[in-house]
Amino acid sequence: MPLWSEYRETARARGSLAFELYIVESTPAMAPPQMLEILPEHLAYQKQMESEGKLFMAGPLSDASGEQMSGGGMIIYRAASLEEAKALTENDPMHAKGGRTFTLRKWLVNEGSLSISVGFANQTASLS
Repeated sequence: MPLWSEYRETARARGSLAFELYIVESTPAMAPPQMLEILPEHLAYQKQMESEGKLFMAGPLSDASGEQMSGGGMIIYRAASLEEAKALTENDPMHAKGGRTFTLRKWLVNEGSLSISVGFANQTASLS
C-alpha cells in the first residue's frame, strides 16, 4: 500500500475531493449507568468543539443488528494533524474519565454528495 500522503496527492491529481478528516470510533469501557454520569460533560464538550469548527459530525452507533444502542459512537473531527485530532479526542470527558476507549484514524473523503435544505420562514433545516 502507498504512503498516506502519496495516496492523498494521487487522489487530488485524479480530481477527487481528497478532504482529510479524522474518525474516532468510541467504544464503551464502563457500564451504561457510569457512562450516563459523564454524558452531560461529553455533550457540552461536543457542543464546544462544534462552535469552534472542529467537530464535523458525531453520534451514537447501534449494535450489529441495528436494533439496540451499542453505547459507542463515532466522532469526525476537522484538525490540522493527527496529533491535534488525538488531543481533541483525549480531552473529551468521555475518554478522559474512562467512560470509553477510542481508535483514531485519518479519513480521506473522495466521493459522495451532501444536500442541505434550509427553510427560513419556518426555521427548518434538513440534511440528506
